[in-house]
Amino acid sequence: MERHLAVDTLGFPFFTHCTKANVTDDQGLIEMLSNNIAYFKAKPVNIPKITILIDHGYHPDKIKQALKNVYPQIMTKIRFERSPKPSKAQKEAQGKSGFVRVATRWIVERSNAWVERCKSLVKNFEWTLDHARAKLNLCFIRLMLKRLATP
Repeated sequence: MERHLAVDTLGFPFFTHCTKANVTDDQGLIEMLSNNIAYFKAKPVNIPKITILIDHGYHPDKIKQALKNVYPQIMTKIRFERSPKPSKAQKEAQGKSGFVRVATRWIVERSNAWVERCKSLVKNFEWTLDHARAKLNLCFIRLMLKRLATP
């Protein structure tokens, strides 16, 4: 099972989606956004587009075309942007090598780490994808309530 998350700048979810492990990241994103297409239909056109930051494993042209088939005006309301990926020269200039944390990409990775703290989500024991998604949503609800309750 794979988890797909669309999070805000604080790392809290807008949308969550679970798929079988053999589903590509592109298809998982398409399914997640298609399942929540009402959100985009309700968004007024006269406010700035929603930026969806994706990593280099996604293929924006393929995703755009699939979403246009679901809702033709969607690209007037969203835009895709690839997260920055430091080059070897940039890493060397900073005196770093190997993995270098990128702040914008780290937001979703941090959200994934929060999910891993939920004991029942460490491994995929769920029988159905709906059950897995419900547990994922409950984990985030618990986290948000905990943050709100902290003085």
